Order: sequence, then structure tokens, then C-alpha cells
Amino acid sequence: MKIGIISDTHGSEDCWKMAFDSFFHDADLILHAGDVLYHGPRNPLQADYGPARLAERLNACPVSIVAARGNCDSEVDASVLDMVLASPYAFVAEGGHRIVVTHGHFTEDDEEKDALAARLQADIFISGHTHIGGLVKRGQTVFVNPGSPSLSKRPDGRQTIALLDGATLSLHDLYTGEVLETMTLG
Repeated sequence: MKIGIISDTHGSEDCWKMAFDSFFHDADLILHAGDVLYHGPRNPLQADYGPARLAERLNACPVSIVAARGNCDSEVDASVLDMVLASPYAFVAEGGHRIVVTHGHFTEDDEEKDALAARLQADIFISGHTHIGGLVKRGQTVFVNPGSPSLSKRPDGRQTIALLDGATLSLHDLYTGEVLETMTLG
């Protein structure tokens, strides 16, 4: 089972196309941790900002997408998307793993994430919001932040996505494909 993991696309049609064409085209499922269409008032407007075009691409996507609602996702965003974008949490049971997807704006620090992951018995806890990708295991839970393919806040500026391919979890540079971090699930 291959799962594409993305967050914080913020209306960037080009970044979505690149992520899909390079990484997700052969995935069985795509998990989106929110902030799908709107760029948000704190973020600069990207040159490729095209929320209507991105919505069309997402609606035509041949791979199923499960998404959690982010702090920049509004009712009007949800109304133009075929996928459900109403809940701050999405739950997926796949490959023997209990996966929780949330944007991350309700659980911004590690203590809050740990408590929610424990309460929901998550094996994998996916959140975005910070636009800084990373993989870390605390206790029995692997925490995944795919970063942002459009508005990176990493010190090195890399735009990132994540993949779960079998038992291997990896964080990738969107433009180079370089694996920045990897982890094997036990």
C-alpha cells in the first residue's frame, strides 16, 4: 500500500500537479492535512495561486483523497470540492495502522499531539500547519508533518511532501525528489 501525504497546498495548482505527477500518481490513497485552497491572510500570494484550478484537479484526481479541514479552509472551499472537507480530524485504518489526520492548529505543541494521539490510539499521527516537514516517533506513535509543497517555512526553503510506502515512511523535497528523512515502521 502506498499513501501520499500532503498538507498546506494553499491553492497552488503547480505544486499539487508536481506532487501528484512525481510522487502520488501510483498511490493507493492520498491524505491531505488541510489548508487546501485558500492562501491565508498570513501567507504571501504565490505566482501559481489558482484555487479554482486546484479544486478542478483535486476533483478529477484518480486517487482517492481523504482530507482534514485546516484553519484556512472555509465553507466555500468545501463547497467546490468533491472530497469531504468538514472535520478537523480524519481517521484511516490502512495496512494494519490506525492513522489520524489533522491540520495541527488545535494541537500545536508536542504535548497536545501526544495526548490526542494516545486518546485516539493512533499509530500514525499526521499534521501540517507549521509548513515544516518532519518525522518523529514518540512512544508508540509516529508523528508525520509533510511540510508544505507551496509555502515552505523550513530554514532551507525546501518544499516537501511525505510518502508511506509499505513500512517505509519518507519526507521528500518536491523539486529534487531527494529523501530528506526516512523511517521504517515496526
